[in-house]
Amino acid sequence: MSAGFNVLIVLAVTILVIARQFRARQLDSEKRVWLIPLILAVLSLRDPALVDPHHQVAAICLIAVGMAVEIALGSVWGWTSRLWRESDGSVWVKGTPAALAAWLGMMVVRGGLYGTGAALGVRQGTSDLLLALAALLLVRGLVLRWRAERLVASYRVPTLTE
Repeated sequence: MSAGFNVLIVLAVTILVIARQFRARQLDSEKRVWLIPLILAVLSLRDPALVDPHHQVAAICLIAVGMAVEIALGSVWGWTSRLWRESDGSVWVKGTPAALAAWLGMMVVRGGLYGTGAALGVRQGTSDLLLALAALLLVRGLVLRWRAERLVASYRVPTLTE
C-alpha cells in the first residue's frame, strides 16, 4: 500500500473523528466500535514495510512505545468525553476541551517518536501510524462503551466528567 494512500486515510479519519467529537451525537452501535479500528489495523499489518528490516529491534520498540502511548491516550480521551443518557435511554457523547488536549498530546508524542526514529536511522512509514490510530480509536470506543453501561438517566444534567 502506498504511503500517500495511508496518509490520506490517516488525515481523513483524523479530521472526521476530531470534527465529530465536539458535536453532541448519539453513541454509535457496538459494531462501529470495532469496524474502523479493524480496517485500519488490517491496512497497517498488510504493509510489508511496517518494520524497517535494517533496524528491526529499534523499529519494533518504536511501534510498541507508540502503541502503548496511543492506548493510554485513547483511555484518556474516552474518560474526558462527556456522556449522558436521554429520557428515551439513548446515550449521547460530546468531546470536551480535555479531549482536545489528549489529541494534541497524541500529536506531540507521535512527532517525538518520529524524531526519535529519524535520529536512530529507522525508516518509518505510515503503517505504524495507522496501527496506532486503530488502537487509539478502539480503546476510546471501549472506554465509552464501558462508561455508557454504567450511566443512569441524567436528562441533560452534566456528568462529573465536565
